[in-house]
Amino acid sequence: MKAVHFGAGNIGRGFIGLILGAANYEVCFVDVNRELVEQLRTRKSYKVALATDEQETVVVSGVTAIDGTDLDTVAAAVAEADLVTTAVGVAALKHIAPGIARGISLRLASGDQPLQVIACENAIGASHLLQEQVYPLLREEERMQADAQIAFPNAAVDRIVPLQTHEDPLFVKVEPFYEWVVERKMSTLPDIAGIHYVDELTPYIERKLFTVNTGHCTAAYHGYRLGAGTIQEALQLPEVEAEVAGTLAETGELLCVKHGFDRAEHQRYIDTIIGRFRNPHLVDEVERVGRSPLRKLSPEDRLVRPARQAQDIGLAAVHLTRAMAAALRFDPEGDEDAQQLQRSIRESGAAQTLARITGLSAGDPLLASAMDAYRSYSGAPDAG
Repeated sequence: MKAVHFGAGNIGRGFIGLILGAANYEVCFVDVNRELVEQLRTRKSYKVALATDEQETVVVSGVTAIDGTDLDTVAAAVAEADLVTTAVGVAALKHIAPGIARGISLRLASGDQPLQVIACENAIGASHLLQEQVYPLLREEERMQADAQIAFPNAAVDRIVPLQTHEDPLFVKVEPFYEWVVERKMSTLPDIAGIHYVDELTPYIERKLFTVNTGHCTAAYHGYRLGAGTIQEALQLPEVEAEVAGTLAETGELLCVKHGFDRAEHQRYIDTIIGRFRNPHLVDEVERVGRSPLRKLSPEDRLVRPARQAQDIGLAAVHLTRAMAAALRFDPEGDEDAQQLQRSIRESGAAQTLARITGLSAGDPLLASAMDAYRSYSGAPDAG
């Protein structure tokens, strides 16, 4: 069986490629990083280490790679694939859509073989977002045919893969925990060990987004504000530990009310997640976890979405708004989003900036709560 995976980065190799390789797929990575492509094409294997006391190492073999700018070769690979997956970041989906569209066109012209295209991104409905980029590139008759043959099932993915600093450019270290949940679509969905298939994905997506992603960025933004360099260091600070626990208590209550999760079981899930953040074998920098604050503060992402939902049903969101306020202090060099955020604060004030990014109205209690927290942080500039 053949899988085409877009994105040969740490998530692609250390998570998706690892699972597919273990399921006996021949994995063809597609990437624009020519060094990674050449290394994968030449060596045809790479190593993944688990961040545990034992440091267990797994060899993923039978792999190759394609330059993502070579659309003809990419299209040919997609046309012949049994499965297509992505881990490129939501913003890059539009860049890989042309190659996928060409491949689908070739596939439809040569027969009626079905195909699953799964976007493994940190976003709600990422596969549908990819489909929205691909379909306009197909002819009308191809779109009708694709509706019957090509499925874009949404997925929820979870594995912490920190920044890597290894001599071997293909070697990657990952945490032992992972979760890959995919919604059932079409009867041809491949049965892959390591993937959990569900009929209703939303509860799993929101559980992951509102716990793992929300908790992680809460630790990062408060940790950065208080001078911590890594997530592990941040969680040693009582204030950060309390903010993370408080934030996840708020999202946890929302999830239990909305989706009917058992409270005791969900608390165990929260404890597991925080334990993962503390993993001493991972060095996860707060600047990596907090990067792209404009996206993380957007209306449908990990802070604003749960805060709005909590507010709508009368639940507390105080710690969530404090995390939003902490995000306004995020200012590392080299993060274009963060620099743009700081420019906007200097030019328009923090309140107007946060309202614009989050979509919260000027009179929204969530915005007022966030601004109260922002003013309380030492050294915060004028919030007007």
